[in-house]
Amino acid sequence: MEYIQVTKDNLEEEHICCAISNNKDVQVSSKKAWLADRFEEGLVFLKSVERGKCFIEYIPAEYAWNPIDAAGYMYIDCLWVSGSFKGHGYSSELLNECIRDSKEKGKKGLCILAAAKKKPFLADPKFLKYKGFEVADEADNGIQLWYLPFDEDAEKPKFKECAKKVHIEEKGYVLYYTNQCPFNAKYVPILEETAKQNGIDFKAVKIESKEAAQNAPTPVTTYAFFYDGEYVSNEQMNDKKFLKIVKG
Repeated sequence: MEYIQVTKDNLEEEHICCAISNNKDVQVSSKKAWLADRFEEGLVFLKSVERGKCFIEYIPAEYAWNPIDAAGYMYIDCLWVSGSFKGHGYSSELLNECIRDSKEKGKKGLCILAAAKKKPFLADPKFLKYKGFEVADEADNGIQLWYLPFDEDAEKPKFKECAKKVHIEEKGYVLYYTNQCPFNAKYVPILEETAKQNGIDFKAVKIESKEAAQNAPTPVTTYAFFYDGEYVSNEQMNDKKFLKIVKG
């Protein structure tokens, strides 16, 4: 497979792999704006030349939009291979390039979010284990911080205390999200409108800075859905899924 790195110089012309091709789509524009602000912080977005969901996105952990203590590590935002690209070893190719690049940059290792059992939009723990990753820390909602040290003496990364007990004080339905995931730009407003039309107590909290993300009450900041203070899911949902959860 041939890959290309998306940079500030080619961002506008390159497809970002999330099943949306029109640059005028709010989902694409929101994601590209988020990426544009991260490149100077060392974010790398490597994708297949062919269109499709086959890419890896990673950034120095000090700049990650997650509440982790992982100084000196590289944090993988997303490693995604799907559809016809599955089963060809592309995940390994992308991860190997991330490892090579991170070692060249003098990093201690890699870290990434997953869970004991595969969850939507999180890394596959079986793949991570196969590649030598181990669990470094775990929040009380089952979200785990996995890591691959380049040196056996490297200090383990960990979650910040704010994200260990995944609970908020607010009642009703509350969603924390960022523009890191392009789908939020479309579906969060849909949830807001659905809640309004159905008289549902719902609040969307958009995380708009690295500092806010690094002090969030959830390990997963791209999408964290709560009800009456308790964590429910990190899976993006449309109006039908939302109403199904509300109706129980």
